[in-house]
Amino acid sequence: MQAAYLTGHGGNEVVAIGERPKPQRRPGEVLVRLRAATLNRVDLYMRDSGAGITHSLPQIMGIDGAGVVEEADADDPLLKPGMRVVLYPGVTCGRCEFCLRGEGVLCTSMKLLGEHRDGTLADYVVVPAANALPFPDALDFAQAAALGVNHLTAWRMLVTKARLQPWETVLIFGIGGGVSLAGLQIAKMIGARAIVTSRDESKLERALQMGADEVVNSAKDDVAKRVLALTGGRGVDVVLENIGTAAWPAALKSVVRGGRIVTCGATSGDQPGADLRRVFIRQLQIFGSTLGDLREFRDLLGVCERGLLVPQIESRWPLAQLHAALDRLDAGEQFGKIAIEIG
Repeated sequence: MQAAYLTGHGGNEVVAIGERPKPQRRPGEVLVRLRAATLNRVDLYMRDSGAGITHSLPQIMGIDGAGVVEEADADDPLLKPGMRVVLYPGVTCGRCEFCLRGEGVLCTSMKLLGEHRDGTLADYVVVPAANALPFPDALDFAQAAALGVNHLTAWRMLVTKARLQPWETVLIFGIGGGVSLAGLQIAKMIGARAIVTSRDESKLERALQMGADEVVNSAKDDVAKRVLALTGGRGVDVVLENIGTAAWPAALKSVVRGGRIVTCGATSGDQPGADLRRVFIRQLQIFGSTLGDLREFRDLLGVCERGLLVPQIESRWPLAQLHAALDRLDAGEQFGKIAIEIG
């Protein structure tokens, strides 16, 4: 089968596109003929170094994906050949204390597609049957694939962790990136007021077109001062932050007393000043979050079934042009998801 796989670590020269063995399905698993995947920042991380992530080379890239069931157990109550499915990217053990209490996202031995095991930038992938979920007819394969990482991550951050309410205000850093853009869509679906930041004026304009209530150009303005001005000196109820060191001081200064900050990334560094005095005096709540569990994924799919949310696809590329697509992701110019169409 055709696949994009890592042969080492470095730049695009270590990303090969060619033949790899077709995976073999075992009982309890499903063989999926992939039709689309979308790129995530971790694809660049795995290409560049993969440091701290246990993996072996060569390894097929790609974390999220959607396709068609090719083979499944004959007695599977849900999955049948020809069914359109989207993949949950985390393969859990099912036996640790976290899995047993229904929090598979905290599994002590979770293996992620494209990180710890072969991923979705290939003609075929094999996953446990529980990891393949039917998706709404209103979505195409690329839109469905986009749900598996960015939208699921933003859903857990805003719905499960921060419990964002319709009457509240949320500050979203770095609009245009996958998680931030998904966060804007979810916040507006909830009915909350959304303030977004970017260094790119064109991205801010597009965010306004998508429903953002206020925008802040972080290249020109002091984010915290501008946010306080926009909220009458009060601050926001919730901050969605996935930038790390560069944004952390502004995040702490922008949130109301007793407010919530939820973070899922550290692209600009992971060692910001803690400012603990501000944290405890203002009784701020700080949540770490990543991905989501199967229950949350089903809830997200239910929202899409009702037509309340459709992922934003910025561009679509054939697998043969993966190098160019990775370059676009690396440049940070995209507004929405970069999709790879397969087959």
